[in-house]
Amino acid sequence: MEGSTAPDGTSALPGAGIGCGQARDLARRLLERLRVPPERIADVDTVVTELVSNADRHAGGVTGFSVVPRPGVVLIAVSDASPRLPQQRPWAPAEPGGFGWLLINRLARTDVHHTPHGKTITARIPTTETAGP
Repeated sequence: MEGSTAPDGTSALPGAGIGCGQARDLARRLLERLRVPPERIADVDTVVTELVSNADRHAGGVTGFSVVPRPGVVLIAVSDASPRLPQQRPWAPAEPGGFGWLLINRLARTDVHHTPHGKTITARIPTTETAGP
């Protein structure tokens, strides 16, 4: 599945079946072309990985994915078919995982919107020091 970049800088992939690696690669290539600092690209990599893996693990998989650069920020949107909102799990040292949503919200400002076919989570990640999450 190849990603595409629109004239306005928006990149998108057909969402069904996208994996973490493919989503990260698309976001990374776009941000490298825009000369975003490597440490900010690492933040985007982390958020993309967590959003896509959470959609796979908890919501039946990704149904839409986009990367939209704006001055000082990048918007990452991941859609899935579940209407359930993400939840922060209580800390349980005997169980693996449970840190993804917390980590996403430490690196980005998030919005969750219900859609007729599930939900879309949009993460707003700063690409400059002054943008702030």
